[in-house]
Amino acid sequence: MFTPQSLGVALLMMITSAVCWGSWANTYKGVKNYRFELFYWDYAIGIFVISLILGHTMGMTNHGPDNLVHNFHAADLSNIVNALIGGALFNLANLLLVAAIDMAGLAVAFPVSIGIALVVGVVLSYALQPKGNLGFLAIGVLCALIAVILDGKAYGNLASMGRALSRKSLITCVVSGILMGLWAPFMAHAMTRGNPLGPYSAAIFLTLGALLSCFIWNIYFMKHPLVGDPVSFSGFFHAPISGHFLGLLGGFIWGVGTVFNLVAASFTGVAISYAIGQSAPMVAALWGIFVWKEFKGSGSTAKIYLVLMFVFYSLAILLVAKANG
Repeated sequence: MFTPQSLGVALLMMITSAVCWGSWANTYKGVKNYRFELFYWDYAIGIFVISLILGHTMGMTNHGPDNLVHNFHAADLSNIVNALIGGALFNLANLLLVAAIDMAGLAVAFPVSIGIALVVGVVLSYALQPKGNLGFLAIGVLCALIAVILDGKAYGNLASMGRALSRKSLITCVVSGILMGLWAPFMAHAMTRGNPLGPYSAAIFLTLGALLSCFIWNIYFMKHPLVGDPVSFSGFFHAPISGHFLGLLGGFIWGVGTVFNLVAASFTGVAISYAIGQSAPMVAALWGIFVWKEFKGSGSTAKIYLVLMFVFYSLAILLVAKANG
């Protein structure tokens, strides 16, 4: 299987991961009159399909003991279960994130939710696999937390401009972030203990867990939505082709980022790869601010908070990268 043999290649894969994770939600922003609960079925199928495609290409570059098929058979069942649980937790967190994007926009939902996820995920992943400089990681996590607070301040400042604010959206972001941070430790366990899963196998079981859990989480949110009225499956089958295409494309983009992140983790360790990948909020915020104009008309105070948010997220990325050495 393909794995990076240098820090430069691993870092490039982690940056690509961050761009993908921060960009996939544009596909949902681009759909019209298609509820996120229905869009999400296409997205969940997309992340599983792309993990299969990459696993059977990049994960099968040789016939040695580390290729996809051999790794499937050699991995401990407990590690497979951990990856499936990680996928189910990610899926619930991501559903809440999409709901928060629906309520508050990309530039708010992503930094708040994923910033909290970075803090939770890096700390727990490092506890399972203590690789990298703890001091730099700790300061990097602190910078990420400050960036989350600054973004929340920027969102709160919109009230002074007469824009409607949603406390429910911020609560949804926080819960999403806590849950989002929990899937990384399960993946760290699955990829480091006993007979571990390789990155391509881990991605397949992670996305399979996410897809299967849709029959629990997504069906619940279809019946008890956070935004709007309950929705039925009939809407999925009557949706425009463009809606299905964008859902699958969103899944493909996220899936590429995830596989690259897990593959890079085989070189740098899960804690560092996960942390740099979680710089995705900067990417998402740029989309929200400059493309979707989510802070259009905001005052100078909100803009100062946003600039400072980018500064602290940048510091977080640099410090976490430095932790590798």
